[in-house]
Amino acid sequence: MASDFWLIAGLGNPGAKYEGTRHNMGFMCADVLAERWSVSLSDHKGLAKLGKGVMSLGGQRVKFFLAKPLTYMNESGNAVSSISAYYDIPAEHIVVIHDDMDLDFGRIKVKAGGSAGGHNGIKSIDRSLGTNKYSRVRLGVGHAQRGPHAHDNTVNWVLGGFSPQQRKQLPEFLADGADAAETIIIDGLSHAQEKFNGR
Repeated sequence: MASDFWLIAGLGNPGAKYEGTRHNMGFMCADVLAERWSVSLSDHKGLAKLGKGVMSLGGQRVKFFLAKPLTYMNESGNAVSSISAYYDIPAEHIVVIHDDMDLDFGRIKVKAGGSAGGHNGIKSIDRSLGTNKYSRVRLGVGHAQRGPHAHDNTVNWVLGGFSPQQRKQLPEFLADGADAAETIIIDGLSHAQEKFNGR
């Protein structure tokens, strides 16, 4: 019997040196949700910080787990699949929040399935779950410079911080990301796509 819980996983890298970097947008968004719904996170098998909450929106009450994988981005799937298996949460009830270089800073796209788009965290989750049928909230961080050092530029970019202007916009952007995850759970994916993808 699949559980009636949802799982929201915000992706990032653990440790002080990654705090506030573009690649940790998922963590930051998870923090917003944790604060919003009074979820306290504790250790799950050394793989993730995990907490349980209830969101009460639009006349509905939905139980959910909130996770921040501690496996580093490239092994995010180990944490997500462990929680999913342990609590019997199907892929259709999983929402993954992550940074996306294909979108400009401030843009949000909601989707389910589709390609990992070069995102190692998503590749890892696809592999570990054996499916890509979960929902994703993609938070735009803009793109690094292309060219001869494209790979290094990309690594430095995603592990880099935000401009002062972006830092000003960040709280609102992260709140929108949290709203998008809630909308998927409460109103369904297509409603969330209508609401956020056209912005």
